[in-house]
Amino acid sequence: MFRIRTIHTAGLPGQKERIRQVQEIFRENFPELARYADGIPEMLDHSFMRGFRSIVLTAETSLGVVNGFVLLLHFPTINYSFIDFIAVRAGKAGGGIGGALYEAAREYCLGVRSRGLFLEVDPDDDLSGTAADKARRIRQRLRFYELYDVRPVVNTLYDEPVGDPPTRAFLLFDGLRRSAPLRRGDARAAVRYILGHRFGHTYTNERIERIASSFRDDPVRFRAFRYIRPSDRIPEIATGRLERPFILVLSPRHEIHHVKSRGYVERPARVVALVETLNKTGLFTGVPVRHFSREYVIAVHDRYFVRFLKTVCMRLSGDRPVYPDTFPLRRPERRPKDRPEQAGYYCIDSTTPLDRNAYLAARGAVDTVLTAASEVMSGAAVAYALVRPPGHHAERKTYGGFCYFNNAAIAADYLSREGRVAVLDIDFHHGNGTQDIFYHRSDVLFTSIHGNPDFAYPYFSGFADETGTGEGAGFNRNFPLPAGTGDELYLQTFGKAISLTRRFRPGFLVVSIGFDSIRGDPTGSFNLSARAFDRMGEEIGSLERPTLVVQEGGYNLRNLRRGAVGFFSGLSRRLARP
Repeated sequence: MFRIRTIHTAGLPGQKERIRQVQEIFRENFPELARYADGIPEMLDHSFMRGFRSIVLTAETSLGVVNGFVLLLHFPTINYSFIDFIAVRAGKAGGGIGGALYEAAREYCLGVRSRGLFLEVDPDDDLSGTAADKARRIRQRLRFYELYDVRPVVNTLYDEPVGDPPTRAFLLFDGLRRSAPLRRGDARAAVRYILGHRFGHTYTNERIERIASSFRDDPVRFRAFRYIRPSDRIPEIATGRLERPFILVLSPRHEIHHVKSRGYVERPARVVALVETLNKTGLFTGVPVRHFSREYVIAVHDRYFVRFLKTVCMRLSGDRPVYPDTFPLRRPERRPKDRPEQAGYYCIDSTTPLDRNAYLAARGAVDTVLTAASEVMSGAAVAYALVRPPGHHAERKTYGGFCYFNNAAIAADYLSREGRVAVLDIDFHHGNGTQDIFYHRSDVLFTSIHGNPDFAYPYFSGFADETGTGEGAGFNRNFPLPAGTGDELYLQTFGKAISLTRRFRPGFLVVSIGFDSIRGDPTGSFNLSARAFDRMGEEIGSLERPTLVVQEGGYNLRNLRRGAVGFFSGLSRRLARP
């Protein structure tokens, strides 16, 4: 079994190994073009400067062994695509990998609404001096493409010999099952792009124009079927070859943290509502949670706080939670002695209880967010950590607001080891915990849009004049907004946050998302619509940064469903654009 993954950039740690294997397979299959393989990373990261976009699709095992690839070019100006190379690792031919990769390339082209897919193959019209094995492979390849109604263009000069020694190639066209014929003007434009942008080092401008002008038939004509009967054609484009564009990681056993006290709105039904809704979108590939060591937690949280939380929770039962009711002035020489009655030392409110399951669920949430972060670091464009309990109110030394460990901050710190990170918090409530953790750091930009703390929890942080200190001065930005804020004001403010993020030029983006800003949430007082989240998703996608989305608040189940669909639909729509 293998899965097909999409690579848009070569710079991420997990992608570097995939690209290395792609280069290895390339050199096996095209030794005469070995130097071309060296330029694949640069093509992925900077091909837009040449007028096209490069994408690599890899077929790989569950252990990460790449056994084949497609190098696909998309020309956004004319909205046609071109398969530059397709190859399978030595010894793996005949196992269906090549066919799956071609079907995945077609599926990708459909996703970006490409008008058609061009490709080249060795010609079969004169195989007299060709080795028998190579001749057989050429015929098999052309027969394979005929199954998809893909045949060589005829009556043009495209297949005339070029180079030293001279070589020839047929140009094939895949209309992606669209009924509209290939018009002469479109074919000429595509040939100019293919030969000029891809093969400009071989073809002079004069020769390119001569070949393009040789397309005189309108619509363009194709060779008759040679290897199959027309009735043998595959009727539909296969889908499901490509991994779905977004990764979903779900907190394991989150439901064990179920506080049934009146008014405790952070309940398991939130996750159930989100999963049921998002599974219908077809956007997500589920990934199982992996366990991560405690070192990632104590990298952002005080070790005494972490030890206290674990020790106290493990002494409690799951059905008798302890609510803090005494909150001293915190003095380091008067730390608590790991007793439940002293939990107020580390808590910021009286509504976040401790029990055995609180710690277990919080650690499960940490594993969830780090699993999602590792997927982003390995090349996923978007990963969604659907965690319970949430985390953005947990500070370095305190918990509260239904939060025990700061999931988003732990993930941001993890990602910061490979590049700068921007954290964008769009929960209704200020992410006081994330601010506290990164307030002194310049490698993590924290931006939050929230209800003004004059009237909204957590009341004592989130003011506009809190901008960071020391090295972190200027890297903390708060946008408190008044009660009743609607789409127009919020989206104007959101635009400012996006501009700040774009100027920061992060390597990764972490979005702390809450749907409690939508009208009707029991804990918020904004009046946003689900359409606003659609717009925000699209704007976040415009940043074109590997993005980790971490669930925070949102307690109206209908709003959760509407907001999540809106946000991820907007995000996917933007990312699908070439």
